[in-house]
Amino acid sequence: MRYLFDENAGEKSLQIEGESYRYLFKSRRHKVLDTIYMRNLRDDFLYGYRVESVSKRYAVLSLVEKKELAIKPQKYLHIGWCVVDTKTVEKTLPMLNEMGVSKISFVYCDRSQKNFKIDFLRLKKILINSSQQCGRSVLMDLEVLGDIKEYFEKYPKSAVLDFGGEVLENDKIEEILIGCEGGFSEKERNFFQNRPIYRVDTPMVLKSESAVVGVSAICLLKL
Repeated sequence: MRYLFDENAGEKSLQIEGESYRYLFKSRRHKVLDTIYMRNLRDDFLYGYRVESVSKRYAVLSLVEKKELAIKPQKYLHIGWCVVDTKTVEKTLPMLNEMGVSKISFVYCDRSQKNFKIDFLRLKKILINSSQQCGRSVLMDLEVLGDIKEYFEKYPKSAVLDFGGEVLENDKIEEILIGCEGGFSEKERNFFQNRPIYRVDTPMVLKSESAVVGVSAICLLKL
């Protein structure tokens, strides 16, 4: 773990309890005078805290160090992801966070199952845990949109991943819409007839999450 998230990081003194207490003092076995690094994920600072005291249920820490250390994606990538099973999203999200995806718009398309609801509190917790591990200092932006028409009204310059498009190459796009299982309906294709359309250079049919991870790798990582 590169740091521990605490929404109050930056204050002169912190009282650590609950899950964070158990992790630091039961699992990691930190002790008095150890230094623990924290972020609040609202600014670019890494805060160093010294453990002053440890009781059976909480610990008291004092701020001893503050340094500006931004660890952010080097390139902007916004993905419009047509809604799939929430379990699939939860499993894939840490990978996208580590690769540096800046924003995800979850879009209910014609072939999305409408009973899948986006739990933003749960996804935020997943992103925080992932960021603590990879060091990322800014949380990914998340939103949900009602349909593809609304998506293109809000992001008119977005590209699309679909069959028959140009092969996607590194650094080519900043916004792209990716379909769910079964792809786009013909009605939806009418919305992006005149927009840039790309494909991944493979003869295999990709699941939605595989396409999202593959596109992110192509656009963000120097493979």
